[in-house]
Amino acid sequence: MKFENVLADINGFGRFQIMIIVISFIGRFTLPCHFMLNNFIAAVPSHHCDISSLDDVGIFMNLSQTERLLVTIPVQQDGTPSSCQMFQEPQYHLLFNTSHITDARKVPCQNGWVYDNTTFKSTLTSEWDLVCDRRGKNKATATIFFVGVMFGAMAFGSLSDRYGRRIMLLVSYVSGMVFAVASAFSTSYVMFMVLRFLTGFCITGIVIVSAVLSVEWVDIEHRKIVGVIDSLSWTFGNTVFSLIAYFVNDWRRLIISVTLPLILAIFTWRWMPESARWLIANGKLEQAQMYLKNCANMNRTEESIHTLEIETLSTIVTTEKRDRTYSYLDLIRTPEMRKLALRTGILWFCVATTFYGISFKITGFGLNIYLTQFTYALIELPAKLAVLYLLEKIGRRHTMVGTLLMAAICLGINIVIPKEMSVATTVVAIIGKGFSSASFATLVLYSSELYPTVVRQNGMGYNSFMARFGVAVAPMILLLDEVWTELPQVIFCFVAVLGGIVARTLSETRNRCLISDMNSFGPSDILQPKCSLFCELKCSLL
Repeated sequence: MKFENVLADINGFGRFQIMIIVISFIGRFTLPCHFMLNNFIAAVPSHHCDISSLDDVGIFMNLSQTERLLVTIPVQQDGTPSSCQMFQEPQYHLLFNTSHITDARKVPCQNGWVYDNTTFKSTLTSEWDLVCDRRGKNKATATIFFVGVMFGAMAFGSLSDRYGRRIMLLVSYVSGMVFAVASAFSTSYVMFMVLRFLTGFCITGIVIVSAVLSVEWVDIEHRKIVGVIDSLSWTFGNTVFSLIAYFVNDWRRLIISVTLPLILAIFTWRWMPESARWLIANGKLEQAQMYLKNCANMNRTEESIHTLEIETLSTIVTTEKRDRTYSYLDLIRTPEMRKLALRTGILWFCVATTFYGISFKITGFGLNIYLTQFTYALIELPAKLAVLYLLEKIGRRHTMVGTLLMAAICLGINIVIPKEMSVATTVVAIIGKGFSSASFATLVLYSSELYPTVVRQNGMGYNSFMARFGVAVAPMILLLDEVWTELPQVIFCFVAVLGGIVARTLSETRNRCLISDMNSFGPSDILQPKCSLFCELKCSLL
């Protein structure tokens, strides 16, 4: 007997499964907020050098603030005041020189900066002066968080296999909340960086564990829907986050605000069941029986409880019951597995770099950053609903290639559109964000279907690592605008095209059974031939 047969008897998509999805939805809300947090807590307000050291009381008293800036701050080629330089001595003759041209000596800011607090009351930038020659430290705050996420993805995947999904979910909730709140009370830049790394490391367990729990409790027929719903929780969190950021414009309070929902997640955790698959695979049949009976009672299929006897459960052949333990090394053990791991790893890196490269750039369009963030999040809804349709109509590979190439086209268009056309550039960027979001939603399902069952967990952990590596690189790429304003856009466009080319080399997985073990994995047979619905129901996706 297979686990799918037992799940079918007690309803593989009933009220019990809906409860799991809702509880997961609550816990996952804070994830997109933290992933996009740097867009606001590390925002760079308008700033200029502190000119108090040049304050000649005898003359300055009679000048307006605009005139004071005119004689102390040099003007750049585009006509805007410099943010990183000041005159060594006040240039009073500029009050009468309409050309603003002077050969006066310019020096870096001597006494710090003055920031415009109109939009943000306080940010990391204004707190620790992360501007000008310290600009790299500003972007590094995002990178260090995602480096933590990168290592956390691999750690929690392994720990949840060893100690169980449910307990590791609670560990992720509690530790993520503790480190996130602690980071809001940081007294130095170094302290903040360390705590953000630990926050990223711990909080990523939420998405890893909750996604596995959701999928392991539903039948094969509804797994695609559950995957899309999980993805929509990200969209919902992103949309609400822009509203929270609008009303909470202090970086410390904003971190606490987006972390507090974890208290509700910890409270609802008590109703989250352990994975019955994991319990059976680890010989804990009594606990598996308890949860399965709870499922049957909630789904009102009590008449099937007689099939849940210990003797019956002991006969279940699950894919987790294997003759040896598989590890990440199995991803490079055979030539074909090495090729698959290389291709999917590059693809995950490309998709993540493109998605977050667009997501992190919410300034420079000349429009309100809160509105840009809101529309960036909102466009994900139709994009992900379209994916649900396209996956069945044109298949995984064509959807993957098409969405990546369309995202690349949008990035390319924005390179040539004049920056004065702020509305046009924003609209194209939002459309590009929609396509990149669709590619991400497709990638998760597509990759899980490509790997043999025995190494699927390791394959997804490795792919997640590569994705987080791409996310960590994205902020550094944005720094290249100092070399050439459009260079980051060019790189993201190239990366999206590369991802599309790599995706084209993968096999289609629509309506095909999945291979369970590596012995069946051949050079041109990543998947078994197209099969009937009966065959699909016999195949195990996990």
